[in-house]
Amino acid sequence: MSGRTEPLRAFVRVACFLVLASLCACAVDPPAGPDEKDYGRPLPPGTPALERVTDLGEIPDLRTTFENRDSAIEALDESLAYFGKPSSQMWFPYAANDRSITHADQVHTLELLREALVKSATSDEFHGRCLMLFDFYRSRGWDGSGEVLYTAYCEPIFDGRRKADSRFSYPLYGLPTDLVKDADGTPRGRRTPNGGIVPYYTRGELATNDHLQGLEIVYLKDPFEVYIAHVQGSARVDLPTGDQICIGYAGKTDRAYSSIGLRLVEEGRIQASELSLTTLKSYFRNHPDEIERVLPHNESYVFFVEREPGPFGSIGAKVTPYHSVATDKSVFPRGGPCVVVSRMPFADPANPASIVRRDTIHLPFDQDTGGAIRSAGRCDLFVGTGPEAERLAGHTREEGQLFYLFAKTE
Repeated sequence: MSGRTEPLRAFVRVACFLVLASLCACAVDPPAGPDEKDYGRPLPPGTPALERVTDLGEIPDLRTTFENRDSAIEALDESLAYFGKPSSQMWFPYAANDRSITHADQVHTLELLREALVKSATSDEFHGRCLMLFDFYRSRGWDGSGEVLYTAYCEPIFDGRRKADSRFSYPLYGLPTDLVKDADGTPRGRRTPNGGIVPYYTRGELATNDHLQGLEIVYLKDPFEVYIAHVQGSARVDLPTGDQICIGYAGKTDRAYSSIGLRLVEEGRIQASELSLTTLKSYFRNHPDEIERVLPHNESYVFFVEREPGPFGSIGAKVTPYHSVATDKSVFPRGGPCVVVSRMPFADPANPASIVRRDTIHLPFDQDTGGAIRSAGRCDLFVGTGPEAERLAGHTREEGQLFYLFAKTE
């Protein structure tokens, strides 16, 4: 993505996408049509996702990222804490196109970057230090061109109850014991009584049987709110006592995600040009029976755990707004610094109710995994907690480039 896409083209892309979809499940691509880009398409077997940038003119300008160095340091320290855990070593070495990145290399990179952030007196000095200290590697993107699709995710806030009542009757569930996951959290299916593994129940099947009975954590008042929590992968829930509980992602079924927003577009119930989170909320508010009809179209189902305030990414790091990303950990390295070059939505300073888009460069850390964020052509940016973050996440779908920093070896 170049970050230079015209506003009209950006609007058309947003209009054709379920802005909600997001991580653990952050945002998810619709199926690619004959004239659409398949951002989820894997690279050819054996092709490294990252290649070193040899042209200095193609290295992103990091001076603007220095403005938010305190937040960057906060996120960086979360990654350093992760690399202090012995379990982090199992994911290294990581193979780029021309070198192998060891666990020690990744730690050294973070330490050098922290020093550059702390000791640099100006943005120019910081950028110069980075050029001197780091090699820049660019994602090959979805087709080898370096083009990456960016979406965003957030932590919504809802009202809820510990016990169901006449208004709050839609639960968020904990993790069932028969869900089988790999070491990295990838769902494999359901463990049967005889020890076999079969596909997990669909969303529709879970809605019509009592398989999850007893696993209720908290109850929300709207099934669409439950769905938003599933898509975002975490939530905060305000209780009538004044307490707030934090719900984090615990796992998901092996069933594929399908967009209910696109389903409504296909049925002619919503115009593609009007598709947004606000539109979906309004539609289901005016057609309350529709949500139960449409939801089973998305067979995927997400489970939660109550935990301390976060939210937390898949590596256990507390994610930081605009300084944490979710990527496919089968192709990208965990925990390290990266550079997001893209066009992003922001509240219009002159009219906060409106959205404006501008070219931006962010310095996040790869700390999370999107349940449907797959391939070298996808990246999900965490944008914060609450209604405003939810609004901005719902308007994020832009092309761009993704870079990773590794300490120079010479």
